Amino acid sequence: MRLPKRGEKGFTLIELLIVVAILGVLAAVVIPNVGRFMGAGQEESAATELADIQTAVTAMMTDNELSLLPHPVVEGSATDNMGAFPDATSACTTVGEKVTDPDGTPYEAGDKDGFILFQHDITADNDATIGLVNYVNTGTTTGTYWVDADGTVHQATTGY
Repeated sequence: MRLPKRGEKGFTLIELLIVVAILGVLAAVVIPNVGRFMGAGQEESAATELADIQTAVTAMMTDNELSLLPHPVVEGSATDNMGAFPDATSACTTVGEKVTDPDGTPYEAGDKDGFILFQHDITADNDATIGLVNYVNTGTTTGTYWVDADGTVHQATTGY
């Protein structure tokens, strides 16, 4: 190699070609791997949401001492509204359904109906803001769900 003359700066053509070749090899390795992982996050998110909803239904049924849901959301009526899931049609004071809270206090007119996951009225008091329980963080989900009478949750759509 010769020594650069005063005022000569820069890279040689060979050096530039080597850098471009290295970048090409890196791009050829990285781009296909990024494409493989694009959909994996959505699938994991949908599975996690299903597991969260199943856990919430189990907790709600345990807190309310239910072995079966009186009016489960059926397959053709799948919903993303957790204020109407898994059983929003059970009326307070209906015989055999939502009659008393877990402490044995009778529900009255004005108490919130249904065994639901969001804004569930677990206590039979006259103040609609006291005793509301959220088994899930938000009132709506990305996917839609239906449930068997025994509390098994099924995902109808993932929302993605």
